[in-house]
Amino acid sequence: MYRNSRGRPGRVLAAVAVAQFVFALDMSVVNVALPAIRTDLGFAPLDLSWVVHVYALTFGGLLLLGGRAGDLYGRRRLLLLGLAVFGLCSLGGGLAQEPWQLVAARAGQGVGAAAAAPAALAMLTTTFTEGPGRVRALGVWSATNAAGGALGVLAGGLLTEYASWRWVMLVNLPVVAAALALLPADGPAEARSERSERSERAVRSVRRERPDVLGAVLATAGIGLLVFGVVRTDVRGWGSPVTLGTLAAALALLVAFAVTEARTAAPLLRPGLLRSRWVAGANVLVFLAAAGQFTAFYFVSLYLQQVLGLGAAATGLAFLPFSAGLVAGTVLATRVVARRTPRAALVPGAVLAAAGLAWFALISPDGAFLTDVLGPSLVTSVGTGLVLAPVAAAGTTGVAAREAGMASGLLNSSRQLGGCVGLAALATVAAHRTGGATDPAALNDGYATGLAVTAGLFVLAALVAVAVLPRRRPEAPGLPDPLGPVAESPVAESPAESSAESSARNRVENRLEGTRS
Repeated sequence: MYRNSRGRPGRVLAAVAVAQFVFALDMSVVNVALPAIRTDLGFAPLDLSWVVHVYALTFGGLLLLGGRAGDLYGRRRLLLLGLAVFGLCSLGGGLAQEPWQLVAARAGQGVGAAAAAPAALAMLTTTFTEGPGRVRALGVWSATNAAGGALGVLAGGLLTEYASWRWVMLVNLPVVAAALALLPADGPAEARSERSERSERAVRSVRRERPDVLGAVLATAGIGLLVFGVVRTDVRGWGSPVTLGTLAAALALLVAFAVTEARTAAPLLRPGLLRSRWVAGANVLVFLAAAGQFTAFYFVSLYLQQVLGLGAAATGLAFLPFSAGLVAGTVLATRVVARRTPRAALVPGAVLAAAGLAWFALISPDGAFLTDVLGPSLVTSVGTGLVLAPVAAAGTTGVAAREAGMASGLLNSSRQLGGCVGLAALATVAAHRTGGATDPAALNDGYATGLAVTAGLFVLAALVAVAVLPRRRPEAPGLPDPLGPVAESPVAESPAESSAESSARNRVENRLEGTRS
């Protein structure tokens, strides 16, 4: 029989939290170091953005594939592999001597993160059953995720100013080592009986006969093209033929992916999963919230440096209250959701974040940290923290354990796409408002406009939470499946499973019976 990891849930939670921290840290720590990187490695001005964009491209494009691979081949295995790749590429980036070497290392980091991030979230949802335990675990995961993103700005500023830009890459190594050390040595799929081992091999052989290769290619290419088209709007513009053609091709590939997934027996993303109001609502909500959060980080950082004239280290220190507010909001959300549903924290959290960003939109060219930044930072961060933990809980509520990686990959994809699309779109809005001027007053107007639109995104998120998310939790589905690739006993069909999927599963079980006999 399979043995669940419930004996070591604390180790699993600690490892997953540290892993998520380093992925979030890496998304923001590099931004502050870009000027130093350009000077040291000799990047051309138009090529420097690839240091950021290529990570978003590989990370966002491969998340769905990484999530499903964890379901099929073992989440612990994918987490180990992803962390190893991420760590090695961080080392390569820190030692890079040419621009192409750093870009290649950043692409490798994205591949490693795409394998590990959905596996990490799926490990939490299968280690902790639905209820207060899972909510607390997701609260810790969300707090470390938020803290990593916010502290990345601080770490990037301090390391760039007082050490070297190379340390914004090398700083990942001890964190990755800590995550690997914390991960339990024995996965939850250990101690199988001889019969269950034969069953697992049979199921794997059936799955390998018809892998969803076409779905993986279409999803990766479609999401990758979408991210590519969006992030390059800083060069091409939204109305250029190149941008429109790229986005049209991405849409066509994603439509083809949806058609393929509806027809295949073992899809990369089961369409029935999106019939759940919890899953669908959470993914729309996290898309909007990520667009708002990433954009707020961007505009506030630019305001501090280009309008108020703070240095990299001082800008990083200015984000400490934001980090503290995120953690406080996440802790509060965990207590609320433990007693009620994720909806109870998501709605007030989104409204509070919107209010804080509307306050941020009142920034002025002759402002100061205490008058223009501290207050709205605390309000926005607490509201954002109230959103982050519940949205992860909502996106995995009612999901069968065998599809935890699928749901986790989808949630991470929505978050990554929201950040990319929101940042690119609102940066264009701010640039249009600025009109090419570079004086502090003009820049201030552009950033204020972008922050006001960002507040509107959180208002939309609150409306989605009210209109889509159910008021009550579904009935608990029982104990989770183990974290290994496949459980010995057949899994009950989920409410949204189609007849074609049920038939495919029955064919697998029939072949199992033949193997056993």
